[in-house]
Amino acid sequence: MKKVAIVTGGASGIGKSIAEALSQEGLDVIVADMQEEAGLVVAEAISGVFIKTDLSKRDSCRQLVDQVIRDFGRIDILINNAGFQHVSPIGDFSEDKWDQMLAVMLTAPFLLTKYVWPCMTKQKWGRIINMASIHGLVASPNKAAYVSAKHGLIGLTKAAALEGGEHGITVNALCPSYVRTPLVENQIADLAKENKVDENEVLENVLLKSAAIKNLIEPKEISSLVLFLCSDNGASITGASWTIDCGWTAQ
Repeated sequence: MKKVAIVTGGASGIGKSIAEALSQEGLDVIVADMQEEAGLVVAEAISGVFIKTDLSKRDSCRQLVDQVIRDFGRIDILINNAGFQHVSPIGDFSEDKWDQMLAVMLTAPFLLTKYVWPCMTKQKWGRIINMASIHGLVASPNKAAYVSAKHGLIGLTKAAALEGGEHGITVNALCPSYVRTPLVENQIADLAKENKVDENEVLENVLLKSAAIKNLIEPKEISSLVLFLCSDNGASITGASWTIDCGWTAQ
């Protein structure tokens, strides 16, 4: 029987690359995202299924898992990838934006983990991968909610890994620095325009200032690690935070 994977935020960027990689390995892949048009395109391209999901709403998280179990009878892999950034000093940070960011990037991964847990426990097999960030390990100014959510996600990863071990469920976190996604490329362009400098200067001296390797990470580098952790070769790896950060945190 084919394994079934849910990829949140699968309509673009890292999530899209992960969805494609899992599909190429023969899995049934569910693309869960708010971006309906883009999500449908990705799902069609990989012969998967798109489910429009608002991860800021608890009922929507529950409905996603219920629908997948109803339609496929199982869930083997959960990729908690969806997220977004908002840059603002703490004093100016919108309380509504704080609530939304924690709902999408911390509460939703907890809820989805909780909802898939009985299925994975019954199967005695499961893989859960949480897309954290180097900001789950270190902080940057003006990103209080993002940093808080990602630190919390690593804590969730460790706790769930301890509980999942006896049931054949592994739980790991990935901590990349800046990845070549449309979101990051737009950010580079905006910063270059705002500061009236070349985009390469923004990349090297702003976004990648603390990195040893002055390159954006390619999405396929992330999805390749996901495939390894989801394979039988990754069966003994759990509770770990995998840094893919061009040497950012080596300091």
